[in-house]
Amino acid sequence: MERRFFQVEVRADEGEQAAAKIAGYAAVFGQQSVLLYGQFREVIERGAFAGDLAGDVRALWNHDTNMPLGRTKAGTLALEEDAHGLRVEIDPPATSWGRDAVESIRRGDVDQMSFGFDVVDDDWAQLDDGTLVRTLRKVKLYEVSPVVFPAYPQTAVSVRGGDAALGDMPAIPERFRGGDDGSEAERAQRRTAVRRRRLAVLTLKR
Repeated sequence: MERRFFQVEVRADEGEQAAAKIAGYAAVFGQQSVLLYGQFREVIERGAFAGDLAGDVRALWNHDTNMPLGRTKAGTLALEEDAHGLRVEIDPPATSWGRDAVESIRRGDVDQMSFGFDVVDDDWAQLDDGTLVRTLRKVKLYEVSPVVFPAYPQTAVSVRGGDAALGDMPAIPERFRGGDDGSEAERAQRRTAVRRRRLAVLTLKR
């Protein structure tokens, strides 16, 4: 599974009895990412999530499966694709972590959202300047999470998690790899190392 990170906002409904909701975009379409894994940039194509929004997707606090914030099956997580990206609205529970999530986002302590996914269909291209670009055309969405320590490379805090927090390293097509990429066994070992680092980071967060 891979992860990507974007800005998130929080909105509190008006009225004394109204509960706060977490709303924002878990993904933005048509915008080139910063350099990922030190090797390529990425663009999410509009419609990448369209065939999967009816699935059972979870909203978690900081990727922690012990701290659910919402779920599409329960009607407490709403997902919608629009012209800008994948819009998320979470109706958080009246639990300690639910209240903490709303307050932390409201204060600005947490201002990014992550989504976990697997790729169903993608496309790779190399620009004239040599930049390798991966276009995500269709993905399988598993979860969305407001995150405390985002690992997106443009953030200073990324040193805490490194590339491991971005999830599994995708397989770059052979035609875009240099001769020093090693054998398939060596590439498999590197992918395994990434997964192990990722598990270590998740364990430390708990």
